[in-house]
Amino acid sequence: MKHYLLFLAIVMSALTAHAQWWWDDPNYPPDDEDVQLEQTNLPIVWIEVDGATIDRDERITARMKIIHNGEGQLNYADTIAHPGQNIDYEGYIALRYRGNSSFSSSDKKPYSFRTLKVPLEQGGEKEKVKILGMGKDNNWALLAPFNDKSMMRDMLAFELARPWMDYVPKGKFCEMFLDGIYYGVFIMCEVVSKGKTRLGLEDPGETGDELSGGYLLEVDRTDEITYTSKYHPVTSMGGRLGNRYINYQFKEPEYEDLTQAQYDYITGQVDKMEDALASNDFADPEVGYRKYLDEMSFVDYQLSQELAHNVDGYRLSAKIFKRRDSEDPRFKMALWDFNIAYGNSDYYNGWYTTGWVWQNNDVLNWNNDEQLVPFWWYKLNKDPYYTALLKQRWAQYRRSNCRDDRIIATIDSMYNELTVQGAEARNTQAWPRWGYYVWPNYYIAQDFDDEVSHLKQWVTSRVAWIDSQLGFDPSAVVVGDVNGDGVVNSADVTALYGFILNGDTRFIDTSDVNGDTVVNSADVTAVYNIIMGK
Repeated sequence: MKHYLLFLAIVMSALTAHAQWWWDDPNYPPDDEDVQLEQTNLPIVWIEVDGATIDRDERITARMKIIHNGEGQLNYADTIAHPGQNIDYEGYIALRYRGNSSFSSSDKKPYSFRTLKVPLEQGGEKEKVKILGMGKDNNWALLAPFNDKSMMRDMLAFELARPWMDYVPKGKFCEMFLDGIYYGVFIMCEVVSKGKTRLGLEDPGETGDELSGGYLLEVDRTDEITYTSKYHPVTSMGGRLGNRYINYQFKEPEYEDLTQAQYDYITGQVDKMEDALASNDFADPEVGYRKYLDEMSFVDYQLSQELAHNVDGYRLSAKIFKRRDSEDPRFKMALWDFNIAYGNSDYYNGWYTTGWVWQNNDVLNWNNDEQLVPFWWYKLNKDPYYTALLKQRWAQYRRSNCRDDRIIATIDSMYNELTVQGAEARNTQAWPRWGYYVWPNYYIAQDFDDEVSHLKQWVTSRVAWIDSQLGFDPSAVVVGDVNGDGVVNSADVTALYGFILNGDTRFIDTSDVNGDTVVNSADVTAVYNIIMGK
């Protein structure tokens, strides 16, 4: 009995050292509720719920106010001592918690909110607004980096992919108060959704072209109503895993808003895409998968997941969307959820800098995980056309914003943003985590500098491994290869015009072909001469 009581005392002491008992405050306050913020370079977000309990499923009415005096300017929490500050947004929101593991495994909880014209109790009419320079919409998230102790993995993934994909969410670091208590650093973030400044999806109709778009699906768990694929995941060698399934959640429109015609159409399109991928003619450019999916969108999605070695990337929060046939009849993909990527996972080999995540089903299945990588990725990577495209695109990345020095500069920029006015230190005071394990950390950093240094080392090793697999030599220079695909041809002329006329900064480092320090028509002539062998 004495040993049991001693054990209980130790457990109670550990729990109260790092967590607030749920019955004290259901809104999960930080360990230290007395953190003071005087000034910060980050926007300040106040949310007021007047003591009401925030829920995971049902939204509640809250008030939100955001102070943001502009880039490079300070923001002050004491609005009386500092009157006249810029109010970026002030109004009602419909608030709830969001996330699966990011909610259940994190003390600091993420939020979803809708901006409203009037409170929910008065009808809750939604209102599209701009927030922190991001495009008008009513659907937003406050991501709560907790198990990602660098607080930058989601933003890093988004920034590295932004020049290449149709749509990548925008986000902004901020500091947040809830009912007057400082809750730490969050990411005010766009949600992958249908709006004009997001995916730009039209609401689907009932017939014809209007029926063909737009739809947003998500490969994920079965915690929502799903459509189950008739095909099963496969092993790394292509063997069928008949006791595992691929499940699609309905996001835009949500399941309850789909008509029967819309449900039949979009599930039928999924079937057609998967039938094409499963067929013996899957690589045929006319009747194979290219008829149903945008191969470059899937290449970009794959490279983003592999660069981050994201063990959840293909099987959870995997967003696949379709516009109307008159715009583009093929499925495309969008990014989300990288908080346990970039070596930040101690399960499913997530800390490895080697190996392809799309081949991870052997490990996932051995661990009895229900959510596996869809079979499409195995089939795509068996197609020489697709793998050639993958290599060319990786070369473009590596000669552009995914150069080693550019990646490090992106991390350094975020580091500076989080430290220059003490935001990271305040977050650490509110949520002390250094030196101990937070699920699913592999590396246990002792402080913020240690964590960021580890992230840099990890990502440098990861890109070097991918280079070795995709045949990219970062030291090789091909004069005239503006778009970075390893050859000089008419595509480089197009890339040059894109830079000269449209300011396409992806190719800023390779556009000065003739070396005269300016980019103009003379560089176009230089590329033409190289192509013609002059």
